Amino acid sequence: MLTIENLHKSYGEKILFNDITVTIANRERIGLIGVNGTGKSSFLKVIAGLESPEKGTIKHAKDYQIEYLAQEPVLHPDLTVIEQIYYGEAAIMKLMRSYEEALLKLQEDAENSDYQAQLMQLQQKMDEEEAWEASTAAKTVLTKLGITDFSRKITELSGGQQKRVAIAKALIQPADLLILDEPTNHLDNETVEWLEKYLQSYKGSLLLVTHDRYFLNRVTNRIYELDKGNLYTYEGNYEVFLEKKAEREALEISSEQKHNNTLKRELAWLRRGAKARSTKQKARIERVEDMKQETFDTKKSHLEFQVGSSRLGKKVIELKHISKSYEGKVLLHDFSHLIIPGERLGIIGPNGSGKTTLLNIMANRIKPDAGEIEIGETVKIGYYTQGDGELDGTMRIIDYIKEVAEVIHTKDNQVITAEQMLERFLFSRADQWTYIRKLSGGEKRRLYLLKVLMTEPNVLFLDEPTNDLDTQTLSVLEEYLDYFPGVVITVSHDRYFLDRVTERLLVFNGKGNTNLFHGNYSAYMEQRQQQVSLEPKPEKDSVRPKKQKKKLSYNDQREWETIEEQITDLEARVEELKQGIIDAGSDSEQVQKLFEKQQETEAELEMKMERWEELSLLVEETENNN
Repeated sequence: MLTIENLHKSYGEKILFNDITVTIANRERIGLIGVNGTGKSSFLKVIAGLESPEKGTIKHAKDYQIEYLAQEPVLHPDLTVIEQIYYGEAAIMKLMRSYEEALLKLQEDAENSDYQAQLMQLQQKMDEEEAWEASTAAKTVLTKLGITDFSRKITELSGGQQKRVAIAKALIQPADLLILDEPTNHLDNETVEWLEKYLQSYKGSLLLVTHDRYFLNRVTNRIYELDKGNLYTYEGNYEVFLEKKAEREALEISSEQKHNNTLKRELAWLRRGAKARSTKQKARIERVEDMKQETFDTKKSHLEFQVGSSRLGKKVIELKHISKSYEGKVLLHDFSHLIIPGERLGIIGPNGSGKTTLLNIMANRIKPDAGEIEIGETVKIGYYTQGDGELDGTMRIIDYIKEVAEVIHTKDNQVITAEQMLERFLFSRADQWTYIRKLSGGEKRRLYLLKVLMTEPNVLFLDEPTNDLDTQTLSVLEEYLDYFPGVVITVSHDRYFLDRVTERLLVFNGKGNTNLFHGNYSAYMEQRQQQVSLEPKPEKDSVRPKKQKKKLSYNDQREWETIEEQITDLEARVEELKQGIIDAGSDSEQVQKLFEKQQETEAELEMKMERWEELSLLVEETENNN
């Protein structure tokens, strides 16, 4: 258990934490929510011990371990992948690091008897410490995250690959509390789904910040909301949070109304000059003054208008036989596609498969190697990119937006000012005079997004718009796009955003080819799962890489003797939980608990099945060797 008491921290005049007190219990899965700039990352860093509060304490047992994954992790460039993920002071980490180093030495010089003796000694110690399972889990995590060459230096990896190594390192370190700051950023859809399932069976507690609402909904059982220095807690996942927050806001509106009615009565009493002892009268005046100072947070941003844009003709964009390669890798091969008015297209696929390249070709930012692109005369593109240049920190927010336009026009020719649009995108009138340099990274991205929209485009390109934006801003953007009359084309790994915004998907397979799917992301995944279930399963030996010959250890043998029984028990438990959900009927709280338990059990079953496959191959190899 970790206890936070009276935590207080400010940034300039802005209060980030206003005497926050909260407790993180064992096995809790906590999602931290808040508008960009409220201090979510600072909250994580304070708990991880990387930043200090102005006052307050964080208490936990001496042997309590915290593992922290930053948004932009910093790794040691000279270490190999395997050295980096085993980088830690825990005894099991040191042992696995020594074993991998000895194994690498022996692979380089197989005849060296000293290396052979050292490896055998470490193998025996791995048996004694029961470290094989942790080693297998670590390599499984790396492989699932797309890292297969464990001997490569960190400096040789791309930024995305380094992020995956950092995630693997965080996942395998022994920890009582795992803190993850935007772990899904820059991961493709399939990797996000794997990570989601993995965390459901994580043994420690979790505290995470993420914009991925499906991820948040399926992983968490408690939500913290950081809002104007205060921390509100909600028992349940993101879906429950939305319901409870609506109730809280309705209560605040009711409280404000009651407050205003009481204030009116008090003012009327004083103005009437009611007779009373002077001390009572003085106390009443003081109470009225206090009531006047009391504020309620009941102002909400809504986009209740029909968004305008430049007129778009019948011809939008047509791509004919486009091909593009980069450093010998084919990204697009003989690609043709017609963008039509009203198009809502999502682009998905593995990282590095060519999704952003396609957007850049359509925006005329880069030229294809072959083929041609035709763009309609009326097309006006607004392009929200992943890594646009730095905003000018010396400018005020309002001046930055007014550089583009002081007003925009709605579909019915109403005028909306820059100030009003800023308010709708969660920048209050007071905040609009803030210098850009004082904004958080997420606030800068929100401001940049608004600048793109203020150009009144009729074709919107959005390249990973959900990275670095909070859930509330994403809701505002989605609502904006509901009214947007033009074309929307987005590259995204955010499944909720794709479901909410797109009607068709362009799927990259990573080999230069694409498929067009009519429907949103959930429909696409459902179809894929049906196809996979109908495909004949290949022979295990044909798809699994050959493993290094290794004798079956005593612990492996014991595990092999009991694992089938464990799998049977888990399968029976899953069926019991499914029946329990049916029996629970309309008891939504009981259904939620049983469903979470079912997900945990299914995740555990999947890991056992993977381990059974590994052991069965090991047993077969041992028998063949004998």
